[in-house]
Amino acid sequence: MSKTATAAKTEADMPVVAESQPRSGEVQELKVSAHLMTLDGGLFCIVNEANPGASLSGGFPGVRITPAPLAGDALEVTSFRADGWLAGSGDAALVRVHRGPAQILVTVYQRPNAPEAAPRLQVMRLAGNPAPAAVPVAQGAPEVMDVLAHIQTRGDVGAKFDQWLGEPSSGHWIEGIAVAAPAGIAAADISYQGVLGRGWLSPWVEAGAYCGSRGMALPLLGLRMRLQGEAAEQFDLKIEASFVDGSRVGPVGSDETCEADSLAALEAVKITLEPRRGRAVKARR
Repeated sequence: MSKTATAAKTEADMPVVAESQPRSGEVQELKVSAHLMTLDGGLFCIVNEANPGASLSGGFPGVRITPAPLAGDALEVTSFRADGWLAGSGDAALVRVHRGPAQILVTVYQRPNAPEAAPRLQVMRLAGNPAPAAVPVAQGAPEVMDVLAHIQTRGDVGAKFDQWLGEPSSGHWIEGIAVAAPAGIAAADISYQGVLGRGWLSPWVEAGAYCGSRGMALPLLGLRMRLQGEAAEQFDLKIEASFVDGSRVGPVGSDETCEADSLAALEAVKITLEPRRGRAVKARR
C-alpha cells in the first residue's frame, strides 16, 4: 500500500484553527492523506458513508477520487456531485476501469483535532468480475457491497445480500436502488423494477444499473425482482421490506412485487439469494 500524509500551511508557525465556523480571512490547516487503491476491470461505485456530524463540520471528512498518476485512459472517474467531492453526508462516485488492474488515488481530507470520525468507504462492483483487490483506506478496508440505495437524508448506503439496507422504522425512504450480480452470474440474469404508483412500475433494468432517483425527494414505493437463466438455476430469491407507515411485507419470491397495501414509501429492504443444491454465494471481499 502506498500511503502519504501531507498538510498545507501558509506559515510554518501558524497555529491550528479548530473552529467549526472560522472568521473571514482565517486559514484552517487540514490533515490530508493519500491512498492508492487497485481495481480490476469493471464498473464500481465508491461511497463515502454518511457521517452524522458532517452537516455540522462543513461536510468533513471529505474524499476525492482521481486516476492515479500514469493511469492514463485505463479508467475514468465520475462523481455524482458537480464539484467532484465525496462529502461526509453520503456522496458517491463511479469508477469505470477499461483495462485492469488499474489504480485510483483516494485522498482524504480531515480537520485536525475535530470530533468527526475518519471516513468509512464502501466499494460496490456494479459490473464485471472478480471482486476488487482494495487497499485499506483510513480506518479499515473498503467493503464491497451487493446492494446500494440512495436514502433520504443519508445519501448512498450499501449492504450485502441477506442484510437490511436502510433502517426499518426510521421514516427515511429509499429513492433508488442498484443490485450487483453475484460472481459468475451475468447481469442480464438478474433484473428489477421500482414501484412508482399503483399498477405503475419503472422499466426493467439489469443488475448493476441504478433504478429510481437520487436527491429528488421521490421515493420508491416497492421493489420487484426476477431471476432468469443461471441465476434462477443457482438461487432462490426472497425480498422483505418495511415502509414508512410501519407496514412490513414479505418475503416474496422472484417476479413478485414487494409493496405495501397503502403504497407507503419504501424505507428498508432485505434481499436474500439462497443457493440451491447446497451451493454457496461467493463472498465479496
